[in-house]
Amino acid sequence: MRVVLAEDSLLLREGLVRLLGEAGADVVDAVGDGDTLVRSVQEHRPDVAIVDVRMPPTFTDEGLRAALAARAAVPGTGVLVLSQYVEESYAGDLLADGAGGVGYLLKDRVSALADLSDALERVASGGTVLDPEVVAQLFARRRRDPLQTLTAREREVLALMAEGRTNVAIARLLVVTQGAVEKHISSILTKLDLPPSDDDHRRVLAVLAWLRAEH
Repeated sequence: MRVVLAEDSLLLREGLVRLLGEAGADVVDAVGDGDTLVRSVQEHRPDVAIVDVRMPPTFTDEGLRAALAARAAVPGTGVLVLSQYVEESYAGDLLADGAGGVGYLLKDRVSALADLSDALERVASGGTVLDPEVVAQLFARRRRDPLQTLTAREREVLALMAEGRTNVAIARLLVVTQGAVEKHISSILTKLDLPPSDDDHRRVLAVLAWLRAEH
């Protein structure tokens, strides 16, 4: 898998290059600012662009804006955002086009090679990967909460769906059968007025769009 990395901290950038290599990724370029990221994605056309949200010159949202620009320039490029903090508005911007192939992870969670490799694979294949803490805060920020119609188990299933987990993975994590998971998901979609879909990625994006919507 070909990756372009954007991280302004030289030490962290070099550390991530080594970590990504150990996770099986081929880092074709590692840059330190958003403008260079856009040019690099256009030149190298990687499977995934990995980017920090806060980059020079203002250290606000340059990295995210650059990732979105790169994705617009080279459609289909996966984007995996690494952030020091949970920033819900940035997660929402990343998910806004509904195209999939996006991820948002906290930096302190990427040290596990298996987790990082799994996240890269899912983003590269068009899936959605969200840090559990991001999911939790998306739930918490709902002003009107249709989640109140869900059972405790359905809430657990929905949170795992929002993380991009497959039915098989959800069943394993909750120690239930896959059939039970499918029934929970059907009930969730019905209660939230979301049409059932056989496409896991579209289903996750539909749930995330509902979580972010203002009513």
